[in-house]
Amino acid sequence: MDLSGRTVLVTGASSGLGRGIADLVAQLGGRVILVARDPVRLEATRAALAGGPHVVEAFDLSNPDGIPVWIRELATRHGVLHGLVHSAGILTTKPLRMQSASDWELAMRINVSAGAALAKGFRQRGVNAGAGSIVFLSSVMGLVGQPGQVLYSATKGALVAMTRSMALELAREAIRVNCVAPAVVMTGMSEELQKNVSPEQFAQITAQHPLGLGRVEDVANAVAFLLADSARWITGITLTVDGGYTAQ
Repeated sequence: MDLSGRTVLVTGASSGLGRGIADLVAQLGGRVILVARDPVRLEATRAALAGGPHVVEAFDLSNPDGIPVWIRELATRHGVLHGLVHSAGILTTKPLRMQSASDWELAMRINVSAGAALAKGFRQRGVNAGAGSIVFLSSVMGLVGQPGQVLYSATKGALVAMTRSMALELAREAIRVNCVAPAVVMTGMSEELQKNVSPEQFAQITAQHPLGLGRVEDVANAVAFLLADSARWITGITLTVDGGYTAQ
């Protein structure tokens, strides 16, 4: 899983899974373009990374139409990209009766539309290195159901479906497209989930993971595998990293 000499763009890189993925890419010799909205937190992430020179690019992904042009500008400033990881996302835990159209619009825009726009930008001539690897962060909630996760499940399931068709479309351009679907990992997002459910409900969620809750590095390892030449013959898959959650 050597990423030496490769440039990888990681969204959501200021915290949680995105930060852990950026950290591992750097450890494996890659240069990371760190993307999130908060430049201060991004700078803190960059300061902690091995190697370099890594790049901070504060950007709001809520306007998907502007993403392809922005990515082309990134490639002009920083050189061609070899990989793209869309880790940024919104977790909405809310019963169906309380959901609004604006909840759906925002979650779909960040979780799905931004991912599609990032891939659209990545595939442009002169942006990628003539080949590449795209990895989307989905969730086991895109594969199985759970009360209160209707909206989140819909967006993460959309990523799984999008990955398959996009992999076939971009194969002719030597771009691989894959997805990683984690279960509950100990991050700020899981802490937010814990706040929105009762202690009994969270204990039940924990018990549904035969190997216990995951760590950030568990997911980062899977993403790095799919970015590197170790997965050169893998495209269109969803790699489930869930401690046995979906085996039940």
